[in-house]
Amino acid sequence: MYAVIVTGGKQYKVTEGEFLKVEKLELAAGEALTFDRVLLVGNGDDVTIGAPVVEGAKVLAEVVSQGRHDKVTIIKFRRRKHHMKRQGHRQWFTEIKITGIQA
Repeated sequence: MYAVIVTGGKQYKVTEGEFLKVEKLELAAGEALTFDRVLLVGNGDDVTIGAPVVEGAKVLAEVVSQGRHDKVTIIKFRRRKHHMKRQGHRQWFTEIKITGIQA
């Protein structure tokens, strides 16, 4: 069984037992959460598509950890102008484990 959920402005295809890194959620490690915005639920050939969400469908998850991704380096460079600007960014994420899908 799989589902497509929306969190942090992004869509993720999830299955039970899967670990996933999503945009930061203000929850502590070990807390449970429920995703109500389920766009699609599939079980083999039986697929239910929402308009825009599937009524009564939920995806249950548990927060594993909070962290930051690897550094992304941004360089702005103007040739022949003696100008170079460097900047780095590390995005926060929440790692979750999908514990169940209810259709």
